[in-house]
Amino acid sequence: MSFRNQYLGFLRSKPLTNITPQLGIPAFDFEELSRSLLPATGIEIFMKDNEVLGKRIERFFEYGIENSDRYQMIAKNIQVFKGKITIGELDFIIKDLYHKKTIHVELVYKFYLYDPDINPEFHRWIGPNRKDSLLQKVEKLKNKQFSLLYDEEVEAILEDFQLYSAKIEQQVCYLANLFIPFSRKKIQPQQLDHNCIVGYWMNIEEFASGLFESFHFYMPEKKDWVVDPKYNQNWFSFTDILKPLNEKLNQKKSPLLWVKSNEDSYTRFFIVWW
Repeated sequence: MSFRNQYLGFLRSKPLTNITPQLGIPAFDFEELSRSLLPATGIEIFMKDNEVLGKRIERFFEYGIENSDRYQMIAKNIQVFKGKITIGELDFIIKDLYHKKTIHVELVYKFYLYDPDINPEFHRWIGPNRKDSLLQKVEKLKNKQFSLLYDEEVEAILEDFQLYSAKIEQQVCYLANLFIPFSRKKIQPQQLDHNCIVGYWMNIEEFASGLFESFHFYMPEKKDWVVDPKYNQNWFSFTDILKPLNEKLNQKKSPLLWVKSNEDSYTRFFIVWW
């Protein structure tokens, strides 16, 4: 996939705006930024082919800020050390030219699956391989990443930019792709934005039940998970996708599938190994 399609997918991502009560940190207005950048023409983004999704997302955000009329980039990926030990990183320090204020923005881009068997409600959003969760990320943001701005080590760094932490506003840009169980697709998860729901998840038994044999599929690399499936050109039959799918599941990895049910109908499935 082209960097342009990845960037467009990033701009069309949806923020978890109602995560802010959990964090006590206001949301960065990503939708206002993305509206100002779409339609994205003349895109010139240069990055390495082997750059992972997380680094691509950071670069796309940086590129968006650089091409915005409202914001100015001051600093990015600020490494904070205590002696020779890295104690954390500040994602972005930007200037809001409209409101004449400086903002520390932490950028998050996640894929979460809703497991209704977990309680309580907020704990139900987990990573595709059950190695992380929305709750864990929120706790890390609240207790480590946002508090880092006020460490004495950061004050010395900010002085180089003639900035002071007391005069910097903090915001979170929490972009999420949410997947609900296919077997319970009428479920209405509480607390989070339903606009962020982009697909379904199921296990291999449900996938092989016969419901999807007439559809076509593609298994994107993780760096392309951000892309809209409509841009894909290469599609495989149900039979042809089973082998690479099972190889991933045997490695205890839950792959993302793009699903094409007719010429203009696309969706996303996670097939889970657990």
